[in-house]
Amino acid sequence: MKTLDRKTTGNTVDRPLRVVQFGTGNFLRGFADWMVDILNEKADFNGSIHLVQTKGQQVPESFVGQDYLYHVWLRGFAKGETIDQVRLVSCVAGINNPELDYSGFLDLAAQPELKYVISNATEAGVYFDLKDADFAQCPKAFPGKLTALLYARFLHVAGDVAKGLVILPCELISNNGDTLHDMVVSYAYLWQLTPKFLAWLEASCVFCNTLVDRIVPGYPKEEIVELESKTGFRDDWAVVAEPYHFWAIQGPEFLNDVFQTEKTGLEVHIVDDLTGFQTRKVRILNGAHTATVPVAYLAGKRTVREAVEDTLMGKTMQETVFHEIIPSMDLPKEELHAYAAAVFDRFRNPFIRHELISIALNSVSKFRVRVLPSILSYHEKTGSLPPNLMRSFAALLFFYSGKTSQEPIPLKDTAEVLQFFAQIWQSDNLEMIVEKALRQVDFWGQDLREIPGLQEALVQELEVLQG
Repeated sequence: MKTLDRKTTGNTVDRPLRVVQFGTGNFLRGFADWMVDILNEKADFNGSIHLVQTKGQQVPESFVGQDYLYHVWLRGFAKGETIDQVRLVSCVAGINNPELDYSGFLDLAAQPELKYVISNATEAGVYFDLKDADFAQCPKAFPGKLTALLYARFLHVAGDVAKGLVILPCELISNNGDTLHDMVVSYAYLWQLTPKFLAWLEASCVFCNTLVDRIVPGYPKEEIVELESKTGFRDDWAVVAEPYHFWAIQGPEFLNDVFQTEKTGLEVHIVDDLTGFQTRKVRILNGAHTATVPVAYLAGKRTVREAVEDTLMGKTMQETVFHEIIPSMDLPKEELHAYAAAVFDRFRNPFIRHELISIALNSVSKFRVRVLPSILSYHEKTGSLPPNLMRSFAALLFFYSGKTSQEPIPLKDTAEVLQFFAQIWQSDNLEMIVEKALRQVDFWGQDLREIPGLQEALVQELEVLQG
């Protein structure tokens, strides 16, 4: 295998720094950075990315040794076809660990072409820390680091409103841009920064709410020999990703000119409101996952692919999505059907092993957000209860008994949820079990005993499950 670097690949184009990215993980490198590389090729973006570590105590020397080059290997199904494509991503031009080199990190703010900040510090990384009280030292929290960078930018450009930045957070939290904006403002007050900075922030910086979607399993440990035989290079930083990708950005219209989706083929949507996209993802993709898990697991399946490829269960999943979830939604049906078809392509991906037990983490709270709204909306629209989703609800209750006929189930949830179900399943009175479960307002957001026929339907389904 040849060494992977700029010299051996002949990739010596020097592009101006246009993006600072918080996060060096698999997802951003297989999603946002992959996109920027395509923008450089097809849309004359002409920009490089500087990565900022949000975790770790040392700069990864092996990545530096590869001159920040790496391959993205797309594997999976798209519109009925198998996809197997490799792309060398060359848009990353540097990396910094601000806790080791804080001044070097702040110097990024002086880059004349800098325009964008992308982040994925994970949901746990977006927090405000009162202990980050002195920005002369590197803040521990990611929002504090971002505030320090923006303030350095403000000072460097002397408050020029034309030199603000566009912030594109990819953390999977609601209103991620608004949340990050509020934390930056909180740090500005904590550090007693000049009011002129806050005025500049509001006038020239844009914090976009975004919704991202792509499965990026990461380094292909089991298949690395196959990948390296394809490329001819040793690559310690390769990532595997599914072909599907989607990025909805609630942001200014000029971003359409940046992404040029007709020319690039990227599934990036610049919108005024993310609500519709969020709803379809939560109810169809996430909802199908959560609804399937307890039924499939109790039936002996262990992965999403096993479930969707089982003749009976696969048909049930299709019926659940197309005849129960989609009819419960107030969105254009043609778009929902196209989205659902893409979801099932993703479920069938033979290159990604998506464990049901992993999806089952915190299933009660997930069911409340992802599945219960479909049940309630379906009931409101039709006056009846969706049979497959009711079977899933019953299976969820049975799942939390913690055992199948063959083996214990490795449940993972909050102590409150686990203790509650452990207690009620000490009884074998199904009517009592269902009644106690449905009245848990903390679990479901309401007393579900008030839904006509729901309690009786669950008892009947549980009787079937118990044989």
